[in-house]
Amino acid sequence: MCKTTLLNRVFFFLGFTALYVIQGCGGGGGAAQGGGELVGVPDRAGWVMTVPYGMVVCPSGTFHMGQADQDVPSTYINMNKQVTIGGFYMDETEITNNEYRQFMNAMLTDSSALGVEYLYAELYPDTSVWTRDFSHHMGDPMMEYYYSHPAFDDYPVVGVDWFAARKFTEWRTNYLNDWRVNQMGLFKMPNFRLPSEAEWEYAARGGRDMAKYPWGNPYVRNSKGCMLANFKPGRGNYYDDGFMYSSPVASYFSNDYGLYDMAGNVSEWCEDAFSETAVPVVWDLNPTYYKDDEPRKVIRGGSWKDVAYYLETGTRTYEYQDTTKSYIGFRCAMTYLGRSSGAEF
Repeated sequence: MCKTTLLNRVFFFLGFTALYVIQGCGGGGGAAQGGGELVGVPDRAGWVMTVPYGMVVCPSGTFHMGQADQDVPSTYINMNKQVTIGGFYMDETEITNNEYRQFMNAMLTDSSALGVEYLYAELYPDTSVWTRDFSHHMGDPMMEYYYSHPAFDDYPVVGVDWFAARKFTEWRTNYLNDWRVNQMGLFKMPNFRLPSEAEWEYAARGGRDMAKYPWGNPYVRNSKGCMLANFKPGRGNYYDDGFMYSSPVASYFSNDYGLYDMAGNVSEWCEDAFSETAVPVVWDLNPTYYKDDEPRKVIRGGSWKDVAYYLETGTRTYEYQDTTKSYIGFRCAMTYLGRSSGAEF
């Protein structure tokens, strides 16, 4: 064998050995860079789903949606149906006057883009509802003070329609994620939104399948005779629960998920359009009924002026999307990103 051929073979062997060693150590096109293998994009930041301030966990689960007590008329629009709900977070209370004021202040700061007239016509709480909703009723003091006075800061905001509630969720999403991205360098959190009707009912039951009320069955008073929610217990009787109108949020015991006022105080806007035939139409996994040309939107939970029937977890009702009332508010939800088992909760 000639000297040149021998040297070529030695150099080839040394080069091959060096390449093998480099690849085995993860450099120079090794596994960390792909090396011909499907290994995913490197250096992706990790993800931890944190519970937003003021929210509680509603873990994934299955429940029977629909009426929890015999109600023949309701059977036609709310028959029982077993559905599965993915994990989500929900505000532990309704959005309060002072929380909504933070939103309005932010909108006024940006009024050059939106227009002050738009803000007051579309987003500012309609305080006239206190005199308009009920005939021959002295609602003037509530109209003057309910939203503006600090005495009512911890009361649920009312006089906002479905569109204003959704605008609030958009602002809250941007407000949180601007801070996370620009100040902390973190990934964005999922969007705040109105809960779906199914999510709302699932959350109201608090893990008690077929429960008539958020606290269970079948009474509206506890063993000491105290009311368990803010509602109208009898004709002309608004004060047995301790409040003539709405009450400060979290004035009564929470349900088993830690949610307050899922029955009574104020009714709450949901994301869904309302239809008498929605229950058999929607899917049995995270059901939501979207219909842009349906002006009726679902409200749930009953209010301070409602009888106990509307406090039941399975009672369905609605209001028109552009309507404001002295007894309708809202709370926000957020989808949980992670294992459907809810192990990280």
